Amino acid sequence: MSKIITDKKRITELLTRGVEKIYPSYEALEKKLLSGERLRLYCGYDPSAPALHVGNAISINKLGQFQALGHEVIFLIGDFTGLIGDPTDKKAARVKLSKEEVLHNARNYQQQASAYLKFSGDNPAQVRYNSEWNGKLTFSDLIELASNFTVQRMIQRDMFQKRLADEKPIYLHEFLYPLTQAYDSVALDVDLEIGGNDQMFNMMCGRDLLKTLKNKEKFVLTMKLLTDGDGHKMGKSEGNVVFLDETPDNIYGQIMSWPDGAITSALELCTNLPFAEVLEMKQKLISSTVNPRDLKMKLAHEITRINRGEQAAQEAQENFINTVQKKELPTEIKSWQADQDQYLLSDLLFLSGLTRSKTEARRLIEQGAIKFWTTNNSSTIRDIKKIIIVKSELIISRGKLHFIKIIPSSKK
Repeated sequence: MSKIITDKKRITELLTRGVEKIYPSYEALEKKLLSGERLRLYCGYDPSAPALHVGNAISINKLGQFQALGHEVIFLIGDFTGLIGDPTDKKAARVKLSKEEVLHNARNYQQQASAYLKFSGDNPAQVRYNSEWNGKLTFSDLIELASNFTVQRMIQRDMFQKRLADEKPIYLHEFLYPLTQAYDSVALDVDLEIGGNDQMFNMMCGRDLLKTLKNKEKFVLTMKLLTDGDGHKMGKSEGNVVFLDETPDNIYGQIMSWPDGAITSALELCTNLPFAEVLEMKQKLISSTVNPRDLKMKLAHEITRINRGEQAAQEAQENFINTVQKKELPTEIKSWQADQDQYLLSDLLFLSGLTRSKTEARRLIEQGAIKFWTTNNSSTIRDIKKIIIVKSELIISRGKLHFIKIIPSSKK
């Protein structure tokens, strides 16, 4: 078992950098950490997509900071809660996933999280799946657990009030999500749970249930969310998410496409650069003594480095400079062999792998993010009904750094 580090300066940064709120108080958790007691803590990740993203990495990184101080960390995969779907901030019920879809999505989560957490060696993080206990609950168990929560508490949530006002349905299984997540805290018998500030309701349900069933106090630490300059959340629903399974070029390029207003938030939340240096960069932005592009390049390099290594980050930066700042085509472009002579543009983007879905393809077309290239000139297509005739090689780009070469079916 690793030694518990009680350095006050490190604990202060641990409890302030990127942190929104601590329950019951900052002082209580600080006292516990300074005492040298080893805490057991976790954060849960529902496999709603086949890869984790930079937003998830914020809490994973915070877990890693606790791990570095010697505390016991659990990386929880919500393979059971993922079947329900978290209703937080949702205007309609989530599309339910099958057990097979959930497990397929989660298959590389540990590998992606290993950029921030150690899963071997001294004090390794544990990987747990919440179907281990939730899947064993009987209907009688569920009724007993449900008796600890009121309908009033659930229905008062903002998204449910919005749905009531809009006369949209609220399904009973959505009420069970906070209860199921709450039981994770009981089953794991934790001292602390970490999550985004949008998860505060669910985490507090776990705090209350642990107190009721085991008479144990649980700390709750909520993290700030990654936002743009106007305070709008960045993520999957907003269409500006960066998945951790992307190539180094894609990670770097997507971060460079973020609004300037996201720079300081991301430097604090998504990197381990010295906090004093982050605060200094923030002041330079405010006083306009630095070009925002330069800080964004530093941010993109750092996040790419954490996830793919220094060499890959440097190569991605050089490629960005050549293809975007110098407006040149990449020297190497991935090819895709067409098997027919014409396609609806959105279908072509999806089938060639340039987008993850046809829905994303249509959105990007409407936003003007899709371009066709000839040598170093490009033209934008915004017509989602556009039919593309594939008679010769085509080069298409998504945004500033994603390119694909379409090879006609007749050309071998």
